[in-house]
Amino acid sequence: MDKILEFTGNNTLLVLALITSFFVVVFTELRRKASGMTNVEAIEAVKLINNDAVVIDLRNVDTFSKGHIVGARNIPSDELDAKMNDLESIKSKPIVAVCDAGVTATKAVNSLRQAGFESVYGLKGGMNGWSQAGLPVVTGKKTKARKSKKK
Repeated sequence: MDKILEFTGNNTLLVLALITSFFVVVFTELRRKASGMTNVEAIEAVKLINNDAVVIDLRNVDTFSKGHIVGARNIPSDELDAKMNDLESIKSKPIVAVCDAGVTATKAVNSLRQAGFESVYGLKGGMNGWSQAGLPVVTGKKTKARKSKKK
């Protein structure tokens, strides 16, 4: 115990930085849990998708056509509120919101949760994280899900 007190006395700034870092981490985690925001890693998103989750890609149409997750629905973030009624049919399914880096998805997740969607997740790192994990990306505007709707 004497050595700890001696170390603390000799390294006051270091100990204060450690205590501050600890409280920042705890505060951030508590705030994240209180807000209900859940970001999932790419591998966790794959598990959700395999269990019938719907992927909503919030990027613009041009970026979406350059590469997106298989079966993703493209609803640009600025159109999400207007198309909220169209999403009522998938309210009971888990939803994974995807953007470029994971920042825009946070706003979308909050909007969807306020609209009554319970199982909504943001993809941590967005499409950048998805690509870095080496997961498949398809190109083009049409997806298999859209083609089957037209029939």
